[in-house]
Amino acid sequence: MKCILVTPARNEEAFIEKTIESVVAQTVRPVRWVIVNDGSTDSTGTIARRYASLHDWIDVVDMPQHRDRSFAAKAHCFDAGYARVKAIDHDIVGNLDADISFEEDYLEFLLERFEEDSRLGVAGTIFKEDGYKSDTDSFEGHTHVAGGCQLFRRQCFKEVGGYIYNKAGGIDWIAVTTARMKGWRTRSFRERAFFHHRSLGTAGRGTLASRFVYGERDYYIGGHPLWELFRVAYQMSKRPFLVGGLAIGVGYVWAGLKRSRRPVSGEFVRFHRREQMQKLGAILRSLLALKRIDSFRVLPTGADSGRQRPHS
Repeated sequence: MKCILVTPARNEEAFIEKTIESVVAQTVRPVRWVIVNDGSTDSTGTIARRYASLHDWIDVVDMPQHRDRSFAAKAHCFDAGYARVKAIDHDIVGNLDADISFEEDYLEFLLERFEEDSRLGVAGTIFKEDGYKSDTDSFEGHTHVAGGCQLFRRQCFKEVGGYIYNKAGGIDWIAVTTARMKGWRTRSFRERAFFHHRSLGTAGRGTLASRFVYGERDYYIGGHPLWELFRVAYQMSKRPFLVGGLAIGVGYVWAGLKRSRRPVSGEFVRFHRREQMQKLGAILRSLLALKRIDSFRVLPTGADSGRQRPHS
């Protein structure tokens, strides 16, 4: 299958070379890769252009400088990069962050998963950070695809409407959930992993501030209060103990008190909350039965809550 990748990158001189070297070393490379230099004030653009001069399948797009990192800016950058190459024949379009690295067969593995399952709309893998592993330290589960590397079937990406311009964040999460809502299968695989070199969500802010923003985002995207209570309690048992979980809860409550406008539809909120309650029910049943909980497989593989799509 033919794949196109887009990488929005802002001030990533410390990590982007690791990402580029990972892609260059792939056993199956993308037909085109666009690195969008989002007004970086460091050498991010210089590094990207150096590699583009060596590989004709790598392009660089330069965006104007602006003051801060922004989730909405990431969506704008992705669109600018994809517009450059979307006329090229491809089956898969993917977002790749500029601070990750992975093994040589990473893309080949994911493209094979698309070949095997025509209902697979979004695919990715678990990820690791120092002291963190997404399949054991989170209850997002195997239907969530982490934003560091998200590959979309082209038709799925079109139906989802791409990434929305939401300054509060969660743009990659919203895209994956919308795909399920529209009947596509979304999968994160344990057999491979990417390494995230910057702690999740800490670009430009500290750990507690990042947790607070996560809580705000949970409210914006319609998270159920009961699920948020469970999440806060669970995160209080993780580093930084107590205060990390509390920061998430305070962020959620603060966003609610502000009556912040949600960037998603009522249908989306209902779908999202139904999934959360299904997961919470499965967790509680396991606890009552004194069974070990696999946070990655809270629900069985066949328990997709999206509408069924016919095979194409």
